Amino acid sequence: MINVTKSFLPPIEEYNKQVQRAWDNQWLTNRGELVLELEEKLKHYLKISNIVVTTNGTIPLQIALKLLGEQGDIITTPFSYVATTSVIVWEHCTPIFVDIHPEYLTIDETKIEAAITDRTTAILATHVFGNPCHVEAIEFIAKKHKLKVIYDAAHCFGVTYKNKSLFDYGDVSTCSFHATKLFHTGEGGAMFTNDSDLQHQLFYSHNFGHNGPLTFHGLGINGKISELQAAMGLAVLPYMKTILSDRKKVIDYYDANLDFSKLQSLKIRENTNWNYSYYPVIFENEKQLLKVEKELNDHQIFPRRYFYPSLNTIDYANGVAMPISESIASRIMCLPLYIGLCENNLDRIVTLINNNIC
Repeated sequence: MINVTKSFLPPIEEYNKQVQRAWDNQWLTNRGELVLELEEKLKHYLKISNIVVTTNGTIPLQIALKLLGEQGDIITTPFSYVATTSVIVWEHCTPIFVDIHPEYLTIDETKIEAAITDRTTAILATHVFGNPCHVEAIEFIAKKHKLKVIYDAAHCFGVTYKNKSLFDYGDVSTCSFHATKLFHTGEGGAMFTNDSDLQHQLFYSHNFGHNGPLTFHGLGINGKISELQAAMGLAVLPYMKTILSDRKKVIDYYDANLDFSKLQSLKIRENTNWNYSYYPVIFENEKQLLKVEKELNDHQIFPRRYFYPSLNTIDYANGVAMPISESIASRIMCLPLYIGLCENNLDRIVTLINNNIC
């Protein structure tokens, strides 16, 4: 069986070595030695100045919206994982969708201003498959209209844009360390900002609002990561060069062998050092996609329709029509991509796709 992805697992003895430290310390949560070390090593690896590591990748979005959304209208993309929209509704804000660019698949920055009203408080945009939004244009619009910018950068571990970490853009950026991601802690995430006051708010918000053991800065929830999760991160991080190298080989194979006369690939924004996080292909129509998907499934190969559906069509979102996003969502599929995917299996995948897209 070939699934769309497979979690990278470091040698068990290396994970056990990290876990043993937690056992020796008798400290499993509440920001112990392993969590603090992981944050420092991530700052060094990513070349960033601030990070708060969290127990999953959704809580950072919730905290950012709680602090910056003010229960207002949030301009957002319909083409993302459902968490991007659900957190807006969960935090008593209103999603206002703006359609996407047909090649980059990120929010179309040229359509944002038309969606701004006096109820708009923030822009929540997704760097799709690690592909950056037009961050300069979004920053210009946000400053002009005095809006906050939150980036769902769940797929962006290690991505740089113009030689700068993608996490350095926006008022807050968030990332997922879910088991299916390039870098993972089994389940986990992180939030980033360059504003020291906001950094302080993000930190206490993920720790019940604590200011020491007995006093509080303000409202907070429990978003803390455990020592056992941090142990996984510390065991995975040394393998990032291997992970990226192997994934690039898979992508290079797809690029060289798929028949792009009837397929569209993701266009990576200029000046981006991409991280090979996903390999989406866009078919000419949904019928073609479904035919190829069935053929692959019949051969025990399981790609994923991702992202699907377009989020403006979900009942609780109450969205208006988004023609480009709805069209792309109906025709896009992510192909298997993970470390250890051998050339024989890649050849099977490519051959099945090329023979069934006519």
